[in-house]
Amino acid sequence: MSGRRGLGARWRRRRPLRTRLAVAASAAVALVAVGICVAAFFITRDQMTRQLEFHLTQTANQYAQQYRETGPSAGDTGCRYLAVPCVQAVPAAPSRDPREPYALRVDDTVRAVAAGRHAPYYDQQTVAGRPVRVYVTKLRDRDLALQVALRSDTVRSGVQKAAKALAVVGGAGVLLAAGLGYWVSRTGLAPVARLTATAERIAATRDARHRIELPAGPPGREDEVTRLAASFNTMLGELEQSVAAQRRLVADASHELRTPLTALRTNAELLARADRLTAAQRDRASGALGRQLREVTTLVNDLIELARDEEPQPLVEQVRPAALLEHAVEAARGHWPEITFTARTDGAATRVTVPGVPARLSRLLSNLLDNAAKFSPPGGPVETELTATGDGLELTVRDHGPGIAAADLPHVFDRFYRAETARALPGSGLGLAMARQIARAHRAELTAAQAPGGGALFRLRFPAG
Repeated sequence: MSGRRGLGARWRRRRPLRTRLAVAASAAVALVAVGICVAAFFITRDQMTRQLEFHLTQTANQYAQQYRETGPSAGDTGCRYLAVPCVQAVPAAPSRDPREPYALRVDDTVRAVAAGRHAPYYDQQTVAGRPVRVYVTKLRDRDLALQVALRSDTVRSGVQKAAKALAVVGGAGVLLAAGLGYWVSRTGLAPVARLTATAERIAATRDARHRIELPAGPPGREDEVTRLAASFNTMLGELEQSVAAQRRLVADASHELRTPLTALRTNAELLARADRLTAAQRDRASGALGRQLREVTTLVNDLIELARDEEPQPLVEQVRPAALLEHAVEAARGHWPEITFTARTDGAATRVTVPGVPARLSRLLSNLLDNAAKFSPPGGPVETELTATGDGLELTVRDHGPGIAAADLPHVFDRFYRAETARALPGSGLGLAMARQIARAHRAELTAAQAPGGGALFRLRFPAG
């Protein structure tokens, strides 16, 4: 048995899915067709036999009525004709047998029917080389058994004809099953074949822009394979966006790192010839080298943070955004002493907690505050407000700087994007991109807009619960 299972498993591994599906569908339809033909054969044979037996019963009743007084003589006919019955009466006692030999076989069971000790029954015999169906019953009020026989050639020939016809139908059914199985496998697996071809093409070309063609049809009525193909197309779209974002990140990071690395190499080469520099030149080169190292370190750390897709679950806890905002504002006041930071929190918002990583949410708030301070004029205010809404929390951060141009609004949160007005300011263009990533990781929504009266307005919404 284990050898047979191993053989079947090897056959399944070596045959493609389309062949296995075609064989399975064909076998299923063929089994049904053959089963119907076999059932039809037995039903036809049974019905024809029943009709013959019913005819025998009717004939026996007629002869019983006719010969109730005298009874038939032995061997009325030799069963030579299809439509003429062979009838004989057999007494219960062998001593009462007529002198003529019986045409039909007589045994103890026939005698028992004549004596009333056995119920009427049907029997199959051969008379003069011809098959006959015999009905044996007792004559009423007489110790005689009446045997009535009819040739069963018609039944046999009818059954043979039915068997041949059903064999032809069954063979045609098997051939039709094979064709249907092939058609079902070809049609049903067409999306899978396209999916496989697309996957192989993507693997060969490393191009995720390919898509699977979906059959036209009303939405919401797709089959499972079509939904699989649609899901695969969606996955390809996400993969394409991910690959494109990765390529942009690598390109932008290489571009942003090129300038500070060049400056680092220049200052390092200057310090390598420190004996040719004055003390003031060495101090300037050392200071510049330290600042550039800090910028590169910050940029690399930001890139590492952006490479994370989600927050580490073991660090998630219930945090109070009001307390985090208070600490972030205090830290921003120390970093930007020339900027006036104001924070307003309503009473309901102070009691609200959200699930998150405190360090990451603090980084989000500090990025928003640093961005607002960077664009604010000296002495200008940066206003923050935290309020509880019916569906969660809302935090707004507003500055009174030049604001955000309409052309720049769609790209504010892009990595390394810097507007025309911001290219002369310090920074790498990653702060707002990191802020939005942290917000999305916490199921929050971060948007930017022009503030009424000038300046930029950033709105952070936390969902309830």
